[in-house]
Order: sequence, then structure tokens, then C-alpha cells
Amino acid sequence: MARFPSVLAFLTIPRLVLGLSDPSSQLPIIIDSCEQHPYEVHLFSKDPLVIYISNFLTIPEREHLQQISKGTFTDSVTADDSGAQGLRKTRTSQSTSVPRDPIVRCIEKRALNFQGFDIPRTHLEPLQLVQYFKGQNYHFHTDWFSAASQTTSAVGGNRLSSFFVYVEATNVTGGGTNFPVLDAPKDERWCEFVDCDEPYENGVTFRPVPGNAVFWQNLREDGNGDQATLHAGLPVTGGKKLGMNIWTRQGPLSEEFRGAD
Repeated sequence: MARFPSVLAFLTIPRLVLGLSDPSSQLPIIIDSCEQHPYEVHLFSKDPLVIYISNFLTIPEREHLQQISKGTFTDSVTADDSGAQGLRKTRTSQSTSVPRDPIVRCIEKRALNFQGFDIPRTHLEPLQLVQYFKGQNYHFHTDWFSAASQTTSAVGGNRLSSFFVYVEATNVTGGGTNFPVLDAPKDERWCEFVDCDEPYENGVTFRPVPGNAVFWQNLREDGNGDQATLHAGLPVTGGKKLGMNIWTRQGPLSEEFRGAD
């Protein structure tokens, strides 16, 4: 877990400059051509490591993600204790994998740079968009796995870290991301991003603010999953929420699971 001090090192910088690509760029794709994009980081928790990121996505990136994913969503699946994938009542959203074009590659690059430069792109799962309409939610779960079948070398081991990015929230009510084990913040400035009306005993609920993201470390120093990262996508009570999962594995994923670069 030696990579994460690099994340904390970034916190001394008020604004980070990482990037958006030029949609007109031609193949071969040069990741370093991504345009500079400033965002802000807010350290929410040190244990587990949870960081809130303002303006992680630009408006053109958000629009692009919505455009390229039209008509591709299917009912979301989850794995049970044996690792078998299937439809569950605990997750009622729709999801889709995002194809890698120049803009998506720059988003991948930004997520990797945030984690300290040392993680190769092959450790990233394909980015996943997930949409929630009224009444849909995702019950409490962790992003890390306990089933051995979900942590093989072919899939890069376990999930080291997660970003949940809010791509769009059209007239949305509800739909926050709740971490029941985290302590509620004391400073009222967090109310811009956190539901400060949430009862203290319910933990922390991050509101779905378009363009912003929550990052957290899934595994403890010994490599075991951190139970404190338990979280839920609360029911949307009105409108539509579109989010994006960015998951980083401990090791490289095979081309079978990651796809061709």
C-alpha cells in the first residue's frame, strides 16, 4: 500500500492540473496530450482514506460520457458470496462499460495520476457508468471482494481503490452515497458536498453533485478489505442520477477482462 502517501502528498497543492483530451486527436493516441484540467481535493478521512474531489470531470467530458453511452445500458449485476454474477434485488440500477476513446483515456490517466503516478493503466478496470431512476438504489456493500474467484491474478487481485464520480443529476432528489461507518464532519463547509441533515447515527451521505467524485482506499495495509468502506447508493426519490465507477486493482488485469488498449 506504499502508493497512497503520494495521494496525500497531492493534498498540499490547492489545485491539481490533470487532463482532458482533444476530441479531434487521431490515432495513435498519445495520453500525454490531455489538456490541463484543474480540480480541488478535500481530505475527508485518513482511516479509511476517503477524499472528496471537486470538479473531477469537466462539463464537456460529462456530456461526452452521456453521448457515447446512449442505448447501451443493461440491468446491473452483482456477485454473490461464491463469486457468481447475477441480477439481485440489492442493486436495481442499469450500467454499461465505457469504450476507450481519447477523452475516456484522459479520464483514466487523471485517475491514475491521482494515485501517485506508479500504477499502470493495466490495473484499471473498464470504466463503468451506472444510472439510477426514481426508486432505484444499491444496498450496502463493499467494492472489495471476499470470494477467491473475484480476486484471481487474471482480474488483478482485489480492488485496491475506488472512485465514484457524479456525471449527471437531472432534477435529482435523494440518490446520495452513504457511508454508515464514517463519522459525520463537524465543519459546516462540508455541507456543500454532504447531507448535513442526515442523522449523526447514519454516518455520512455525499450528495450527487455533477462533476464531483469520492475516492477511497478499499484495502487495509495488510491487504484485507476495510469494513469501514461499506457504502450504499441511496434510493433516488426524484429525477435521474448518472454515476461512474473507476476501480483500480492490485495488479494488472488480463486483456480478457480489461479489453484491448
